[in-house]
Amino acid sequence: MRGLSSTGGTRRGRHTLGWILLLLAWAALAGAFSVTSVVTRPEGNLYLMDARIAYRFSEAALEALDNGVPLTVDVHLQVRQKSAWMWEESLVDRHLRYSIRYQPLSERYQVVELPDGAKKSFVSRDAAIVALGELDGVPLLGRDRIKPGQSYEIELRAALDIEALPLPLRPMAYLKPSWKLSSGWTEWALQH
Repeated sequence: MRGLSSTGGTRRGRHTLGWILLLLAWAALAGAFSVTSVVTRPEGNLYLMDARIAYRFSEAALEALDNGVPLTVDVHLQVRQKSAWMWEESLVDRHLRYSIRYQPLSERYQVVELPDGAKKSFVSRDAAIVALGELDGVPLLGRDRIKPGQSYEIELRAALDIEALPLPLRPMAYLKPSWKLSSGWTEWALQH
């Protein structure tokens, strides 16, 4: 009798653990950002960057967006020498900020480049989210800052800026995993 309850407890424990792992995996897939490509090219005296970021917002974030709450993403990029030590200064350390918002009167979505306010309008939410992730011709650094024979890398991370949410939403956003959306850091070679 004792052996049976022990085995049953072990099975229940495994079953519960399996459900917990499944729920955690599902929560992770419910909303996630990923940097899918980064390409650099010289143009004139500069290096320019084209990047593609896939934004998969959580249901909670999409519901807020559809109810008029603008969502701001922060794209943090750094350019470093490949052999640089962690404490060495980056050649470039920059934040690019973009906002996506719904305009209920026109029934359109807008992607806004911050802080200058350049806007693009879209009929559908999906089209706006795709456009949000298309970064083209971003100036990185002057060609004179690159040393011949050295390798350089771009480190890039995209994240939802919780601090840019309206104040009443922030406490919930800090506590719920569905609002903690980030690609994590990715590394890409600087082609020169």
